[in-house]
Amino acid sequence: MTEISSTPRSVTVLGVTGSIGRSTVDLLLAEPHRYDVEAVVSGNDVTALANNAKQLKAKLAVVADPAKYQALKDLLAGSGIEVAAGDDAMAEAASRPVDWTMGAIAGTAGLRPTIAAVRRGGMIALANKECLVCAGDAFMREAEESGAEVLPVDSEHNAICQALMAGKADEVSKIILTASGGPFRTWSKEDIARAKPENALKHPTWSMGRKVTIDSASLMNKGLELIEAHHLFKVGLDKLDVLVHPQSVVHGIVNWSDGSVVAGLAPADMRVPIAHCLGWPVRLSTHVTPLDLAKVGTLTFEPADEDRFPALRLAKAALAEGGGAPTVLNAANEIAVAAFLEHGLDFSGIPALVETVLDKAKGEGLVRAPQSVEDALNLDREARRIALASLKRPIAHAI
Repeated sequence: MTEISSTPRSVTVLGVTGSIGRSTVDLLLAEPHRYDVEAVVSGNDVTALANNAKQLKAKLAVVADPAKYQALKDLLAGSGIEVAAGDDAMAEAASRPVDWTMGAIAGTAGLRPTIAAVRRGGMIALANKECLVCAGDAFMREAEESGAEVLPVDSEHNAICQALMAGKADEVSKIILTASGGPFRTWSKEDIARAKPENALKHPTWSMGRKVTIDSASLMNKGLELIEAHHLFKVGLDKLDVLVHPQSVVHGIVNWSDGSVVAGLAPADMRVPIAHCLGWPVRLSTHVTPLDLAKVGTLTFEPADEDRFPALRLAKAALAEGGGAPTVLNAANEIAVAAFLEHGLDFSGIPALVETVLDKAKGEGLVRAPQSVEDALNLDREARRIALASLKRPIAHAI
């Protein structure tokens, strides 16, 4: 059995004020003697960022929005904590040598700092979907070249990662990701089409950011996770599947060639997969309430309905097509979700817009495989341009 090192693990947290960041901070503060926090990075919530920096005794605090630099500096005056702002500062913070980095900056904004951490090496706890959905091949190639160890934070991928320890890669027959089904699991196709943001934001199990919650309601989130799984576990679509599991107890399942099945079960608490990554390769003790299967009582499973939830079908098709299709899919979906949240698009308009953008991008010859992270970001910008031009009403804030 591997023992926990007596030397503190050096840590950087990218996206410290988001939901994943907050859970990470909770774990770090539970045993502060085990961690030496180098840097904390956030988008624009300078108050929460400054509080986290002080609590964690970080050496550096970085806010993405340059306009918030002075406010952060004022909040940290006299603390001895270095302050910086802007994209370059985020990348520099991520490049600082540490043992472990949490990559939890949401959206494409997280791509550059996370890839900077990958190029430096070490362990990267990956919670940013865009790194793999937008630039999966390039991202994983960079990780292989630098020797960085990518640890999946999503509860589904983390469960699969643990289940895969039961055998060899060539013995896997199927990897199955579970989905809660979201708030519309039992709704008719017609009712789903008329759903409002307030309906879609009522997730039955998880507390997440608005964008991810909408993606969960459409099952696009599960489609994006299939694309992530393809890159993380080096398997094709033929070995990937989705099951709807409303209790959110079983997070991932691996079917083996001999008929055996190994599943990852855990409470619906993101501190569980984060702790697995934070302590890797040893397990940490946490204050998470243990899973009580007797209290859960019943576990049910059902196939995902791609007729009622066409976003999942579109994501599978993009994965099958490969190249730049997943990049375009993700960018178009972000614009579509933003439009829906601003009441500028019906819920059924989300997959409709994504499909339109994919078709237009193909027509413009844009759906080619990104050879680098910069290529992926350029394609992302082009796809967003097409998506915005395809909207009947402009939106105030693109995600």
